[in-house]
Amino acid sequence: MKSSIHFSSILILRLVVVALTISIILGGCKPKTGTNEISGTISISGAFALYPMAVKWAEEFQKTHPSIHIDVSAGGAGKGMTDALNKMVDLGMVSRSVSPEEVAKGAWYIALTKDAVLPVVNSSNPVFDSIITNGLTKEQFTALFITGKLINWKDCYKGTKDVKINVFTRSDACGAGEMWAKYLGKKQEDIKGVGVFGDPGMADAVKADASAIGYNNVIYAYDINSRLPYKGLSVVPIDLNGNRIIDASENFYQNLDSIMNAIQSGRYPSPPARDLYFVSKGKPESVAVVEFIKWILTDGQGFVKSAGYVRLTEEKIIAELKKLD
Repeated sequence: MKSSIHFSSILILRLVVVALTISIILGGCKPKTGTNEISGTISISGAFALYPMAVKWAEEFQKTHPSIHIDVSAGGAGKGMTDALNKMVDLGMVSRSVSPEEVAKGAWYIALTKDAVLPVVNSSNPVFDSIITNGLTKEQFTALFITGKLINWKDCYKGTKDVKINVFTRSDACGAGEMWAKYLGKKQEDIKGVGVFGDPGMADAVKADASAIGYNNVIYAYDINSRLPYKGLSVVPIDLNGNRIIDASENFYQNLDSIMNAIQSGRYPSPPARDLYFVSKGKPESVAVVEFIKWILTDGQGFVKSAGYVRLTEEKIIAELKKLD
């Protein structure tokens, strides 16, 4: 009887040892929960043009990376570049070309999406019908914003009302001002007009003045929900061939999707169309920052069109991703 009990005890002990051994082996092979999850904080500042898109990307990225906190603030491309070069933020949003001087100071940049600067007027402008039918040529825009020779709407369209033109420009160092000036062969500081701060400020100033003209980035000219121009605001068609009428091939301002298609196909000129960038002081070393940028250039591109921006070409995306290698 004692022999039988002793044998059973030994058998049970051996089974327990085997079970514990298997558990240890399996436990060692199983990945530890959370070890692959990135964490940290990413700070971003800069261009109003990229701000709404960056906010959307941040919201979507944080859904699948809850341990990441992303702080995004607007203030103009100039602020974004300055903040990035001074390492006040991880990434600066820049809506213009990065200069060789900025590269010499350590600016590393990567394209993320594309949009454009658009000339805008109040939709209650006294000569609105003429503006929409005939548009304005590059030469007329130059006379309005650079030389100041055009000061009355009747000088733009013969036979129209005698109404003084009120020109608005951006007071902050911004990509929109720089790219609009570049289209006219100048720099932002060469643009004449009453200075207003930021894209929202520009849109509000033009909407409040029936005889005004200014310029806005696409996302501030069109409502992302209705896909139509914001109430009180209208885009001025550019008479690209200078025949003083907006032909069918030049008429792509009806809604957000039509202007986006024109930008993507190159029918809308570049400048003022341009790429939008993240900039940092040197190549990013933070795992969180690198993974966020990689996600933007892959899964994040799926949010671009609905947000009112233009997706990069596949060739461009591949080229930009290589910058992170």
